[in-house]
Amino acid sequence: MWAGIVEAMKRAIHWFRRDLRVTDNTSLSAAVQESGEVVPAYVLSDWQGQHRWTGAPRQTFLCGSLAALDGNLRALGSGLVVRDEGDAVEVLVKLARETQAEAVFTNRDPDVFGRGVELRLAQALAEDGRELRTFKDAAIHERDEVKTGGGGNFRVFTPYSRAWAKLEKPVMASKLRHIASPADIKSEPLPTPSRWGLAEFSGGLPAGEKAARERMKKFLAGPIFDYGGRRDLMGEDGTSRLSQDLRHGLLSIRELYHRAKAAAEGADAKGRDNVWKFIAELIWREFYFQILWHYPEVLEHEFNAKYRGMEWDRDEEKFRAWCEGRTGFPIVDAAMRQLNATGYMHNRARMITAMFLTKDLHLDWRMGEQYFMQMLIDGEIASNNGGWQWSAGTGADAAPYFRIQNPWSQTKRYDSEGTYIKRWVPELSGVPVKKFLEAPVDGRAIAPGYPLPVVDHGAERDETLRRFKAVG
Repeated sequence: MWAGIVEAMKRAIHWFRRDLRVTDNTSLSAAVQESGEVVPAYVLSDWQGQHRWTGAPRQTFLCGSLAALDGNLRALGSGLVVRDEGDAVEVLVKLARETQAEAVFTNRDPDVFGRGVELRLAQALAEDGRELRTFKDAAIHERDEVKTGGGGNFRVFTPYSRAWAKLEKPVMASKLRHIASPADIKSEPLPTPSRWGLAEFSGGLPAGEKAARERMKKFLAGPIFDYGGRRDLMGEDGTSRLSQDLRHGLLSIRELYHRAKAAAEGADAKGRDNVWKFIAELIWREFYFQILWHYPEVLEHEFNAKYRGMEWDRDEEKFRAWCEGRTGFPIVDAAMRQLNATGYMHNRARMITAMFLTKDLHLDWRMGEQYFMQMLIDGEIASNNGGWQWSAGTGADAAPYFRIQNPWSQTKRYDSEGTYIKRWVPELSGVPVKKFLEAPVDGRAIAPGYPLPVVDHGAERDETLRRFKAVG
């Protein structure tokens, strides 16, 4: 062998996790390049019935994405090997022995749970004479790449975003033309939600890489150039709707960034400004990745330590009213019903509902955080936690505790025609819009069968200020 030339390994496993695509998949591309044959594998999680962080909407979308991935791999001469035998580490070591794979390739998980599995897998493979190769894929800049001038971790978004913008951006991998895989590797059937004891969820978007790419192309062809002006208008289709595609890795974050940047370069001044407002949202995503990576305690505790003694209620009756969209606040109820019906909620609505739960109902933000994760198809642990703590006033670069959104004025600003409310709360479809803009003053419900507001916003605002001042 000539000096400087590394002999390719005979066989490797690529372990799919949150990278369910064949286009610009860092680890998959490396496995194809560095080994003669690749075993594309997915290990099913072994929980049943109920899970703190997921539920039927996301699992249904996952199943559709896995089926699409298997089809895409077959088009490249391969196919997805599904295993369903318990702990992922044990399953992958067993699969490596069975296939005589010399290494497992995988893209690094940005959350603390995935990090723990990677550490255990690396040790187990090493003890078996094999190797774990991990790659950056879920983020443009991850873990320790974006640092303060003194080498510390950012706790505030704006300086983080400036540092992020200055770093060189990774390029995309070459397009895969063929994946050589060994024949006759045993695979379990592709899963359905019943695998986890769940019913099929019918309200979500089409799953899979092809559908995700179509959504991306549609957004970049026009809506992105007016993103800043329309993204908060709840009755309009002004957001990208790509969050679930990034969450499951149906799209490459690198491709989305480079395509958006190219769109900005060909736009007028207004269009460029709107594109960069969208890119700023991608940076927020990575900011929250960084927060979770360096401060994993945020999943259990308030990021701002001085608020860890906050008085939170756990009123189950009020919580169920919030979950089911029957609080008597039309904008809140519309948002929660959208979530329950579609596995998605408009981003502005997420802020409104989260602040309502924490500052009008005084319920623990962890209750809402968990419910969102169980219902959202795009449920991302880092972003969800970051958003909830931002709204609660306890998180990194959070809204000041005294900034308490008024659901009535939020309606006037972001759903002034009542389009969003009437779409998701049909019993209000014939109600004049002006009744959505202020609390009923006569003590009567604004429509037959619709509840009175569960609380008085003004009084609860004062109570929130009292509770924060008590610990601040």
